[in-house]
Amino acid sequence: MGLYDRYLAARLRRHDADPPGHVAVNITERDLLEQGAYATLEAFFEWAFEYDVERITVYVSVLDSGAAPTLRRELDQVSAPRPLAVRGPEDTHRADAPIQVSIGLGGKHEFAGAVRKIAENVRDGELSAEQVDETDVEDHLVFPENPDLVLKTGAERLSDFMIWQSVYSELYFTDVNWRDFRKRDYLRALLDYKNRQRRFGR
Repeated sequence: MGLYDRYLAARLRRHDADPPGHVAVNITERDLLEQGAYATLEAFFEWAFEYDVERITVYVSVLDSGAAPTLRRELDQVSAPRPLAVRGPEDTHRADAPIQVSIGLGGKHEFAGAVRKIAENVRDGELSAEQVDETDVEDHLVFPENPDLVLKTGAERLSDFMIWQSVYSELYFTDVNWRDFRKRDYLRALLDYKNRQRRFGR
């Protein structure tokens, strides 16, 4: 760790605000084609858990759905410090691992799937329409947890990213591309998060 990284780490330790318990990062399939991209991902996992994160979500935006199986094979082999669950575009099984990876499972698609399941429950008499609330939606999402902090590298907009779960998340955009993302960039994001006053829509 360089001098500047130690300085950032010291500022974080002195800060009274709580760190994010759940961090999500939004990257693209192009990011994962860059040399060293998976090494950056493995390092990111280490940094996040070092600074008290309990859950990580990695959302990989995919333009070509045909690339999803290859990306999934690669991500299944990533070295991770905690259990990792990978879900693709057609997956409906809930992801409960400390590290969760979504490959091309768009937020609209995931939300529509949850609504379909609720509609089936209403049709089958297991639930009345009047009883449906946000908890029912969350119970049927593949990625049910709400991130405290969402990181987007490369200064691009979020692309169909966890539209339900991230509604009250703190968003952090950086011009740094994923291949160049370093620990100091992550520490800057944490400091920015700690300096914010979260309102949760209020």
